[in-house]
Amino acid sequence: MDNKDIQEILKKHQLYLNNDDGGQHANLVCADLRCADLRCANLRGVNLRGANLRDARLRDANLVGANLGDASLVGANLVGADLSGADLRCADLSGADLWGANLGGADFGGAYLSGANLRGVNLGGANLSGARLRDANLVDADLRCADLVGANLVGADLVGADLWGVNGNLEYIKSIFIETYPITYTADVLQIGCEQHPIGDWWGFGDAKILEMDGKKALDFWAKWKNQIKAMIELSPAKPTLTNKNEE
Repeated sequence: MDNKDIQEILKKHQLYLNNDDGGQHANLVCADLRCADLRCANLRGVNLRGANLRDARLRDANLVGANLGDASLVGANLVGADLSGADLRCADLSGADLWGANLGGADFGGAYLSGANLRGVNLGGANLSGARLRDANLVDADLRCADLVGANLVGADLVGADLWGVNGNLEYIKSIFIETYPITYTADVLQIGCEQHPIGDWWGFGDAKILEMDGKKALDFWAKWKNQIKAMIELSPAKPTLTNKNEE
């Protein structure tokens, strides 16, 4: 498919989104779009299932609600793209650059994200169950309420990631659900509610520090659960991701 054909399809799709005459919902199932220039394109709701978008330029593209299931996005530039609510189940995004992308609520079930740049992305509420995130860059990523059950996080960099309410993979990210605050921990950090600190620091926090976090509610919670949380982490520590690159 050449650039002229692509532009004509996108033109008709824009008319479709605007409810104008002559519009047509874009259907690009299994389309060959390798290296295509789709920067800033409005692909909202487009069916790209099984499409070959290898090395495509999709910077700042609107892919809200798009169907990208089984698509190849290997090495694609998705910097700043909006993929919120998109279907990316079993898609291959190995080595893709998603820096600054909005992936909130997207479905990445079984997707390949090995080596992908997900630094600082919004993955809030995303389904990452069974996703391959080996060596992925998740520094400062927003993972609030994301589902990571069964995800492969070997070698993934989680420094600074927001783990509020995450459903962990029982290996590299673990979750405890008791009362008042969601609790998530890795080999390095413990997040209780919106507060994230190195695990060892938590055990040394005095009452004044805990009060600063969320007042008396936090203090009562910590007095009741501190010893149990510490015991659970000691009995079932999370594996460190960045030192296990030779493991599956």
